[in-house]
Amino acid sequence: MPVILATDLMVYMLLAAIVWFAMRSRKDGAIRTAWLELKKKRLAMVCLAVLAIFYAIGLMDSIRWRDGLAPENENGAEAQPLRYSPQALSLLDRALAGLKDRTEKTYSAPLADALFSKESIEAPDGSVVRAYPPLKYPGTHILGTDKVGTDVFYTALKGVRTGIVIGTGATVVIIPFAIFFGVIAGYYGGFIDDTVQYLYTTLASIPGVLLIVAFMLLFGDSGYQGGLLQDKDIYLGLIVPNDRLFWLCLILGITSWTDLCRLIRGETLKLRELEYVQAARAFGVSGPGILMRHIVPNVMHLVLITFVLQFSGLVLAEAVLSYIGIGVGPEMGSWGNMINTARLELSREPVVWWNLLGAFAFMFALVLPANIFGDALRDALDPRLRSR
Repeated sequence: MPVILATDLMVYMLLAAIVWFAMRSRKDGAIRTAWLELKKKRLAMVCLAVLAIFYAIGLMDSIRWRDGLAPENENGAEAQPLRYSPQALSLLDRALAGLKDRTEKTYSAPLADALFSKESIEAPDGSVVRAYPPLKYPGTHILGTDKVGTDVFYTALKGVRTGIVIGTGATVVIIPFAIFFGVIAGYYGGFIDDTVQYLYTTLASIPGVLLIVAFMLLFGDSGYQGGLLQDKDIYLGLIVPNDRLFWLCLILGITSWTDLCRLIRGETLKLRELEYVQAARAFGVSGPGILMRHIVPNVMHLVLITFVLQFSGLVLAEAVLSYIGIGVGPEMGSWGNMINTARLELSREPVVWWNLLGAFAFMFALVLPANIFGDALRDALDPRLRSR
C-alpha cells in the first residue's frame, strides 16, 4: 500500500518544475541562452551533477509503501482482512537494505574491524580479558556506527531528503508571498506600498527563531514525526497530511519571504517606469494584466536566483533547529539530529568524532555546490555580465 506524506508532494512538485523548465527552455530563447552560458562553465556543471545526485536520493526516499502482513488463519477460522505493516519503507530503504540491516552492538570507527570500546571477553582458557570485540560486519561501515550500532553513512543518506524538503518546501512558501506583495507594492505605490513595507518590516524585526519556536510548540508536537505509522495518521488509506516536517517548512517560509519581497519591490519600481509598461497602460490594459504579462515575468530571474541561494541557507537552518530540539522528530533522518547526537559524543573519552564528520561532510557536499551553481546561474541570467 503506497504512503504519501505531505512533504513528499513537495519533492514531486520540484520534479514537475524541473520537467516543465526543461520543456520551456526549448521554446524560450532567454532560458536557452542562459543554459548555453552555464554549459561553458565546467565547475557549474559538476555542481549541477552533484545536486542532481542528491535530489535523486531524496526522490528515492520519498517513494514509500507498506508491505502486507501475512494473515494468521487457524483451521476453520474466517479469513482476516488484509493488514499492512506500520512501517512504510521507502525505495531508498529497500535499495540499501543490506546497509540498513548491518547493525552492530555499539560504536565502531570508520572501516574498523572491532568495536570502539573495550569489553570484558572470556578467553578460550576461561580467563576474562579486556579487549575490543570483533564486529559482525568488519570493514563495511564507511563512516562507522553510532551508539545503537546503526551505520552512520546510512543515517546521513536518510538526512538528504530532509535537507531537500526543507530547502525546496520552504522556498515554495516564500515565493508566492514575495511575488504577490512585492509586485503590488512596487506597481501601485501609495497606501498599498506603505502597508506592505510596514508588514514586512514588522515581521523582519521579530527574531525568526522566536516565531519558529512558538509555531512549532503550537503545531509541531502532533502528527507524524518519523518511525512507525498509526492508523490515525493516515487518511484515505494513503495520505499523511499532518507531518511535522511540513509544519517546519511552512513556518520557515512564512518568516523568510521578506528579503525576496524587498528585491521584487525594488525591481518593480524600476519596471513600471519603462516604455513598454507605460504604453500598455496608455492602451488601457488593466493593472492586473500588466502585472501578469509584463512585471512578473521580468522579476522571475530574481526568484530563480533566490530559490537556489536560499536553498543552502534553509538547509543550514534546519540543522540548527534540529540541534536545539525544535526541528524534525528524532526518528526522522536529519543532519541536525546527527549533530545534536554528536554534541554529547564529543565530551566522552575517547571521542566519537565520525557522527559529526558524516553530517558535516554531507551538508558541505550539498550546500557548497548549491552556492556555486547559484552564482553561475546569476551570471548566466544577467546580460550585463554575459557581455563582459
